[in-house]
Amino acid sequence: MLAVAGASGGAVALSGPTLVQRLGLTQAEAAEAPPAPPAVLGPLPANAPRPTTAGLSQTLDGAADAMPGTFTGVVIDPSTGNTLWQHTPEKALVPGSTGKLLTVSAALLTLNPTDTLVTRVVQGSQPGTVVLVGGGDPTLTTLPPGQNSVYPGAPRMSDLAAAVRKAVPGPITRVLVDTSRYKGPSMAEGWDPADVAAGFITPIEPVMVDGGRIDPTEQDGPRVDDPALAAGRALAQDLGADPKNVAEGTAQPGAKSLAAVHSLPITDLVEQLLRASDNVLAEILAREVAIARGGQPTFDGAAQQTLAALRQAGFDPTGAVLHDGSGLSTEDRVPARLLGSLLGAAAAPVEGPDGTEFLRPVLSGLPVAGGDGTLEDRFGRSGPSGPGRGVVRAKTGTLTGVSSLAGVVTDADGRLLVFALMSNGVNPSSIRPKLDAMAALLSGCGCR
Repeated sequence: MLAVAGASGGAVALSGPTLVQRLGLTQAEAAEAPPAPPAVLGPLPANAPRPTTAGLSQTLDGAADAMPGTFTGVVIDPSTGNTLWQHTPEKALVPGSTGKLLTVSAALLTLNPTDTLVTRVVQGSQPGTVVLVGGGDPTLTTLPPGQNSVYPGAPRMSDLAAAVRKAVPGPITRVLVDTSRYKGPSMAEGWDPADVAAGFITPIEPVMVDGGRIDPTEQDGPRVDDPALAAGRALAQDLGADPKNVAEGTAQPGAKSLAAVHSLPITDLVEQLLRASDNVLAEILAREVAIARGGQPTFDGAAQQTLAALRQAGFDPTGAVLHDGSGLSTEDRVPARLLGSLLGAAAAPVEGPDGTEFLRPVLSGLPVAGGDGTLEDRFGRSGPSGPGRGVVRAKTGTLTGVSSLAGVVTDADGRLLVFALMSNGVNPSSIRPKLDAMAALLSGCGCR
């Protein structure tokens, strides 16, 4: 199964390195070179023993019963889709950022994976005026060539401005910003306005630079509270117009296109947002799902269309309540069962025309325990979670009193398992190590 996952882009880190070739060394040099290291990692065996419900209960029940606060969890075999273990599965809890799994799954089910988000500049109705038209891309960066923002491969404002200058023979005196692609409030129910300055979010508008960050290189650095106008000011500065003269406006129907830049493909954006748990990218993709499905590009419309896309694809969203696409809202509720079923589908073998290989970026975007993303500083080498280091890949979720962990793990027999663990009502600093340790238990047992 994992050979299939690797072949279709699902980076579950399970296929081994090839032996290093001689790289043009001479015969003498080759004789003196150290022996090539043996391959250690390889594809998982297709016939790996399945853990049993009894074995998993014996391993996990004690840890689940000892969890403080309200806890729920599931373990699923993605090769069969069967639930092998569950604890209080009827509970739907605040998911935190594991709620992003619903958003990215809906995006991959709805949007063309090779599509990009486009930021355009068109001619204004007045001489010397141009209109910056938002197409949803928050990754557009103000950094010059040679410098990378938190979004690798992002389009650059300098390229957009250069193309505009080439297309407009005379001076440009004013920049307007068209945000008409999205509607409704720019902050969701359950969001704390202080989270803008804290760096977790910015008002959701269809055009911005660097995700609204003040420092394009700082993932969770302070953000602006007017991202669309900030993008307009950045363009004005590059065009030699007065940034103080930037205002909102609407492009005229049929206005002449002057320039455009494109984001990376949707699949790349999905991986980026999962690895870094990027709230803004998640909200943008949720709005784009709503637009593609004919819904309203608002928080409510995006939530409705996200759940509708999952339901149409055969998932059961019963119990899920969404108020945003990022999981930042304290009003969201998601059952662990739904998180598990989405991850199970992403990890399932491809079978016939209805295979779910298009969900593979959900796996390849998951942070690696002790390796990268939001799991980089978790699963230390020592302690109860140590066995899961480098073996667990999972999406994290953290809010005040909220901790969750949902992903994939390989057990001691080489069987790939999916898990979703959720806790509410306990300080994350005390509960996260317990969730990590529980995931590590799966990596160390055959559970038969």
